[in-house]
Amino acid sequence: MPPFDVPEGDPFGPHNLPYGVFSLPGSSPRSVGVRLGDHVLDAGAAAHALGSPYAALLARPTLNPLLAAGRTAWSDVRRALTAWVTVPSHRETVEPLFHPLSSVTLHLPFEVADYVDFYASENHARNVGQIFRPDAADSLTPNWKHLPIGYHGRSGTVVVSGTDVVRPSGQRKAPTDASPLFGPSVRLDIEAEVGFVVGAPSRMGETVSLDGFREHVFGLCLLNDWSARDIQAWEYVPLGPFLGKSFATSVSAWITPLDALEEARVAPPARTHELLPYLDDSDEEPGGYDLRITVAVNGHVVSEPPFSTMYWTAAQQLAHMTVNGASLRTGDLYGSGTVSGPADRERGSLLELTWNGRDALELPDGKRTFLEDGDVVTLSAWAPGPDGVRVGLGEVTGRVAPGAQ
Repeated sequence: MPPFDVPEGDPFGPHNLPYGVFSLPGSSPRSVGVRLGDHVLDAGAAAHALGSPYAALLARPTLNPLLAAGRTAWSDVRRALTAWVTVPSHRETVEPLFHPLSSVTLHLPFEVADYVDFYASENHARNVGQIFRPDAADSLTPNWKHLPIGYHGRSGTVVVSGTDVVRPSGQRKAPTDASPLFGPSVRLDIEAEVGFVVGAPSRMGETVSLDGFREHVFGLCLLNDWSARDIQAWEYVPLGPFLGKSFATSVSAWITPLDALEEARVAPPARTHELLPYLDDSDEEPGGYDLRITVAVNGHVVSEPPFSTMYWTAAQQLAHMTVNGASLRTGDLYGSGTVSGPADRERGSLLELTWNGRDALELPDGKRTFLEDGDVVTLSAWAPGPDGVRVGLGEVTGRVAPGAQ
């Protein structure tokens, strides 16, 4: 089907237009692309052909120049792209610049500056607390309702969807072991998350308030924060995640701009504790997003976590991340933390789905407590869009490759 003739209701129709970076077979140059249906538009070539003042931003091998340009440029480019793919008079010029999605190679769409991961789902935090602290009076830590907990991760191991994830090795020590052992992780897990991509930077020493979220954050993507639970359990006291997390984080090849998700905005869950002023969003526009995530292992759906249940919003996370004066850089990525809903089939990690290995999942190809070599994990999602149409989010897939023995 020609790219202009996207079926009505297609989740990647002109109401969406996510950004990525692609290359053609036998060609090394990378180009900024915009997805329409099952085609990719060479955005830089289209901008040049139509005389856009933003051609220089789009004719690059990464999204970073566009990200750095700021909200006015983001809005202008989106309006132009919408016109280029919908106005009939542009069809003759633009249609030859589309490529079938199946014919291109997709790359990491932006150069990742820093990576921070949060812990924003109350359902996830309570499940983890009940698993590891079953006798505690409260499954949440005392600070959880007062600030968005996070850790600073490793940006250099953020990889695009489709990249194999090698099973990591490290130290692990079960309660019954006399001393630590070294070897490949035997409790490899996933975490279904949403990542937020920072565009406009901030200066060191300044803070970003809640209402600055849309001025600094360009868009979002699906994110899988792979986790070696056995390595993590032995190393995380007292400084938190390190080798159990830093070996790989997978992101979608497509970044959905915030402007495509206006109809998906919702209020977060009711606050149960008074918040300090810099986090108090009671007078702010709704900061949550209604994203419907699906988690599949080897093609079999195991969970459907609802992002609308996240206690801490992306705006609150950004405000907390900068409240000490830490600067933002173009290409910063921060993850929401595992998305888990209240129901058993809404848990966003195998740790929760199997209750730390106690209850194996029944899959068509056998039981699973944690991931085995060769397993393929796929996260996909959609959000409500205009006039009842869905906004598709690019999926993120990774296959577990054997580690060193």
